[in-house]
Amino acid sequence: MYKLLLVDDEPEVTEGLMMEIDWQSCGFSEVKTAGNGKEAMELVEKMEPDVLITDISMPFMNGLELSDWVKKMYPITRVVILTGHDEFEYAKQAINLQVENYLLKPFSGSQLTETVLQVKRRMDEEREMRNNVELLREHYRMTLPIVREKFLSSLITRHQSLATIREKAEKYGMELGGEGYVVSVISVLHSDKPEEELDALHTVSSIKDLDLKLFSISNIASEIWTRHKLGKVFIHQDQVVLFTVSPDGQVDDVMEATQDALKEILQSIDKFLKLPVMIGVGTFTHDIRSLKYSYEAAEVALDYRRILGINQIICIDDMEDRVQEKLVFDEWKEQDLVRSIKVGTEQELTQVIDELFEDIARVQAPVHDFEHYLLEMVTAIIKLSKMIDDGSGPIFASGILDQFQKLNTLHETKAWFADLCGKVRSRIASRRQHSYKHIVEEAIQYTKSSFGDREMSIALVCAHLHISTGYFSSLFKKEVKMTYGAYLLQLRMEAAKEYLRTSELKTFEIAEKVGFADPNYFSLCFKKYAGVSAKEYRSGLTETSK
Repeated sequence: MYKLLLVDDEPEVTEGLMMEIDWQSCGFSEVKTAGNGKEAMELVEKMEPDVLITDISMPFMNGLELSDWVKKMYPITRVVILTGHDEFEYAKQAINLQVENYLLKPFSGSQLTETVLQVKRRMDEEREMRNNVELLREHYRMTLPIVREKFLSSLITRHQSLATIREKAEKYGMELGGEGYVVSVISVLHSDKPEEELDALHTVSSIKDLDLKLFSISNIASEIWTRHKLGKVFIHQDQVVLFTVSPDGQVDDVMEATQDALKEILQSIDKFLKLPVMIGVGTFTHDIRSLKYSYEAAEVALDYRRILGINQIICIDDMEDRVQEKLVFDEWKEQDLVRSIKVGTEQELTQVIDELFEDIARVQAPVHDFEHYLLEMVTAIIKLSKMIDDGSGPIFASGILDQFQKLNTLHETKAWFADLCGKVRSRIASRRQHSYKHIVEEAIQYTKSSFGDREMSIALVCAHLHISTGYFSSLFKKEVKMTYGAYLLQLRMEAAKEYLRTSELKTFEIAEKVGFADPNYFSLCFKKYAGVSAKEYRSGLTETSK
């Protein structure tokens, strides 16, 4: 069932349509009416209708202005325009056809019913398409290979938490659990040698298109990689990338299995494709989060082609003296830590800290590497605490580095570090809440001093505060428990009551003082707010005083 708002300044029209049309059977469980555009705006904010039906010619705010506002603020709301023949072309041009339908006046209840049913059918179809499980499954099945490849690419280009990697791997049906990992890269070479010379090296291929070359290499590599049960193969940035995912954590065994399969791939490429290629093999790692470093090492290995020539497998460990795994507090780890402190949940922060200390326990690093790693973690927290310093006093007691030096065990260090992070997180949360309150308080103060200005609006307040209307709207509603429009109206109406109680000003003068350009609209709003007209309200006060 849907919600609908009917807007027309002629009460007999809205009342007649409410009586004549069986809205429930048309699929609308909630139907409200408004007599003008401004009143309609308030109702739209409260009910967020699925369909808006509005007349064009109305006082205070016409239907075109209302439709334009609705399209900006509630873009999924369907709009139907009620218009006369002389307004039709203007309406089409003004709204740029971003409406569901136009209904020309005069129209009958049956015509409006049919229009509403058409809109309802379109919404049903869209909802059914979005919710059709079979269609979704088919679409997901078709796009899954692309999604998987994008995920694999992300493993060699950016840092992700173990929980995120495991969650995505399970979601995409990919087995990536293992004790050892290596990244290898196959690169197609663009040689400057003449074709006759390349032909002598058996490297001339009839395949000229790079995408087709990569696809052909990927097919060969995938077949061999799968047969050897080594892991995953995918195309990334004009290269074919191969993950070795091994249940074996022994470096020599994993590297030997990787290179054996790569030799077979290289022979097959040479035999069937005649393409000049190089294969670089990166460093071994126990940690799937470190695939980025293995990939970068494989890229460095490819640079040695200038020394060794083409159609070779170059393992970086054969060319450079590299430590298999380093204990590094890199920019990705720092970003994860800072993000979890600033905007993450307590559980997310705990998870990040757990992973940082799991790295320490897993990598058998020299003592100075271990101390350097911890010191960089602590330094990141100190930098963050200085960035959020609000003058309310230091977050930490003095001598934080002295405290760090006195820690004896990894367990003790972890508890101390978690406490530091928790203190910074609490200060940020407190400052953010204070900032929210300050923004709302400033908005209220500004509104109280300026509500008599007929131009006063949420846009004016946001311009004064230098923030977006969308952010301010949600923030104001959360703090004050009402929309800004409702608050401004309440402020104006209470001020109007005060003028009626304490002055002899005429109604049109009071309307002007509280920010209404149109006295008739003021009267309409006052009666709706107070339940009686301004005149009746003042008369009631007089009667009470007698």
